[in-house]
Amino acid sequence: MKIKYFEDTDTAFIQLLDKPVFETREISDNVLIDVDEERNLVSMTVEHGKEM
Repeated sequence: MKIKYFEDTDTAFIQLLDKPVFETREISDNVLIDVDEERNLVSMTVEHGKEM
């Protein structure tokens, strides 16, 4: 697992698997998930984390 935080945009990126992304889905206004071809969670992006 890898976690990156981008202070300039207040965005956190959490990579769970090292696999190609097949599709990105919007879970809410500030949360996006990436899934592989088998619909397994690959990574997650949380925007505006300090506001949550």
